[in-house]
Amino acid sequence: QNGTLRFLLMLCMMHGAGFPHHALAQQGINNLWMGGFEDQSPPPWGGVDLDFMTGDLVIYTVDREIDFHRTSANITDAEGNLLFSTNGAYIANATGDTMLNGGGLSPCWYTSQYPEGLHLSQAVLILPNSNDSSQFVLFHGSYDDPAAGVALYLYMSFIDMDLDSGLGGVVSKNQVMISDTLNIGKITGVRHANGRDWWVLCHKQFTNIYYRLLVTPDGVYGPYQQAIGMVRHRDVGQVCFSPDGTRFAYYWGELDDLEVFDFDRCTGLLSNPTRILIDDSNTMGGVAFSTNSRYLYVSSVLDVYQYDTEASDIAGSMVHIAHWDSTYSPSPPFATVFD
Repeated sequence: QNGTLRFLLMLCMMHGAGFPHHALAQQGINNLWMGGFEDQSPPPWGGVDLDFMTGDLVIYTVDREIDFHRTSANITDAEGNLLFSTNGAYIANATGDTMLNGGGLSPCWYTSQYPEGLHLSQAVLILPNSNDSSQFVLFHGSYDDPAAGVALYLYMSFIDMDLDSGLGGVVSKNQVMISDTLNIGKITGVRHANGRDWWVLCHKQFTNIYYRLLVTPDGVYGPYQQAIGMVRHRDVGQVCFSPDGTRFAYYWGELDDLEVFDFDRCTGLLSNPTRILIDDSNTMGGVAFSTNSRYLYVSSVLDVYQYDTEASDIAGSMVHIAHWDSTYSPSPPFATVFD
C-alpha cells in the first residue's frame, strides 16, 4: 500500500530521474520529496516534506526560505541528508539559502515573473555523476515564448558540492544544450544499460520528434533526434520512464491522450508506440509506473486510471481506480484534486 501511495504521489510531483527508481530509493538519494512554500504560518501553510527513508511515508512541515510551486527537484546523500534543491528559478543549498552562483536559472521573461519558483511540470532534472559523488548536473528549462507556448532552450548547469565549505556551488550555469521550439517541461532521464551513463529526453513541439542527450562522466553527447509516434501539440502534460527503464509514457489529457513506448536503454531509442484514448476532458495531469514497471497510472484533474502495459490490449485493461471525493483543504476554493 505504501508503494502504491508513493508512485501515485509521483503523479503530482517531479522529483528526479527515471531508472532505476527503486535502486535510487534504496540508496537514500531519492527518498525526500520537498514541497510547499516559504511561510512561517502553521499548517497547512509553509513547507512540507514527504520522507520515505524509513521505508514508510513520514510527512512533516518545515520552515524554509525556498518556495515550491509546480517546479521542484532535490537530491540527498545516501543517508537521506538534503544536499540541494531547486524550484526552477534558483538552486538552494541544504540551509535553504541560495547556493553559491545558484541564482538566475533559465533566464527569460517567464522566470523573471516568478523568482519565487516556476509553475511548470518537469522543468528541472538532477542527475548524479557516477564517478564523483560530489558532482551533479542539472538540466532545466523555462517558458521562453508565452505567446507561442514554447520553451526555446534546454539548459545544463553543473554543481560541485565541495565548494562553499560543503554547501556546494554552481561551477557553470545556463549552458544551452538544445535550441529549438520545445514542449514546456517534460525533461526526464533514465539510466543507460551500462548502469553508469544517462539518457535525457525532451520533445519538439508540433512534431513527433524526441530529442535525447547521452550524459557520461566525461561529458554530454548529442543532441540526437528520433521521429516516432504521434505529433504532440502545445501541452501541459507529463512523461515518465518505468523503473526498469524498458517503457516510456507521455500523457496529456485534452487533445493527445496517452502514448506508451518500449525503450532501449542501450541505444536510447523508442519503439512500438501505442496510443490510448481516454474519455476524459481534463486538460492537465500526470503519469507514473508501478514499482514492478508493469502497471501505468494516469491522473487527470478529477480521476485516476490504471493500465496493464503487459496486456495484449492496453487500452482495454483500463481500471478506473479513483474519482475526486469533493475534498477541499483547508477550505474552498482549494480543491484537493489529483492533477
